Amino acid sequence: MQSADNMNKDKIQKFVDEDINPSLGVHGGYLLIQNFDDEKKSIKVEMGGGCQGCERARITLRLQVEALLREEFPDLGDIEDITDHFSGTNPYY
Repeated sequence: MQSADNMNKDKIQKFVDEDINPSLGVHGGYLLIQNFDDEKKSIKVEMGGGCQGCERARITLRLQVEALLREEFPDLGDIEDITDHFSGTNPYY
């Protein structure tokens, strides 16, 4: 578990790469931390690969990814999905 003063974009992305992306990768997807607001402790995320445009992406983000991030970073603020789910070769969103 990371404290608020120890939280930054690189540490969050490292956690995502080690603990979240392997599971998303099973379906050809991944998650990137695009922005971290140090004042609000909020992040903007982008889903890619098989997650971009997937009809289940929102559910995966809210019920699984968000839970894991909040468990590791309890002081994390808002999590905003900035993925363009309507673009790509096969969007379902």
